Amino acid sequence: MAEELRGAPVARALTEEQAARTEQLKGAGIEPCLAFVRVGERPDDISYQHAAEKRCAKAGIETKLFALPEDVTQDEVEATIRSINEDSSIHGCLMFRPLPKTLDEKAAAAALDPAKDVDGITEGSLYGVFSGSRVGFAPCTAAAVVAMLDHYGAVLDGAEVTVVGRSLVVGRPLASLLLGRNATVTLCHSHTKDLFAETRAADIVVACVGRPQMLTADAFRPGQTVIDVGMNYLSSEGRFVGDVAEEAKEVVGALTPVPGGVGAVTCAILAEHTIEAAERAKAEA
Repeated sequence: MAEELRGAPVARALTEEQAARTEQLKGAGIEPCLAFVRVGERPDDISYQHAAEKRCAKAGIETKLFALPEDVTQDEVEATIRSINEDSSIHGCLMFRPLPKTLDEKAAAAALDPAKDVDGITEGSLYGVFSGSRVGFAPCTAAAVVAMLDHYGAVLDGAEVTVVGRSLVVGRPLASLLLGRNATVTLCHSHTKDLFAETRAADIVVACVGRPQMLTADAFRPGQTVIDVGMNYLSSEGRFVGDVAEEAKEVVGALTPVPGGVGAVTCAILAEHTIEAAERAKAEA
């Protein structure tokens, strides 16, 4: 039976360290602040907002909500983001996505200053991830995977890591973060010829493809560490499942649960990036 790699202990450890850094900033007259830009009243956006607000409060981070109506115009969205860019008391900004189809999400993201882009949605932040430079921030979910591996003692230097999924939200930026830690990374996708051969060859497998229980037990071998980023709702069963089939826990050495795994760490990384943004702003002042 696989060791269960739960996210809550990782989030708690991160928050304890963050609270100390926040106190140092406050001692210097800086109160880290995260802005939320939310269009409409999507239940999943509101749920994530509340979770992030609670995590930020534990770390001593102030939050501000910019709630815009569903019928907001493109100009109004971009004006809101520009006002956040110009407000020196705000250090990070999270724009909930997807935006309504009436809006140009790419243009809205482009309006955000990468220095305040704490969830890696701008081209500037992605450039920073892929170039290894300190421009913007990595997407929170990708960074959360690395934080979990670190917390549970995975050795990344020299490790063979297979990432299943190549989105700009998780797969590709995660591959770059792992390369930066000297891992040997194989990035797989829907056209990979023998996917299970690639996953079985790895020391660490990260599943972030967004297909429920796509990776069955046959995709793995004993002793592997598996991080399941997937969060897929099975309406027929009324529950969430990951990209990794449940029977895989009988094969691998360690596996994150769904729910209760990577998702629990994502809000802590959002807080981490906000504090780092405040620290960078202090250094540049």
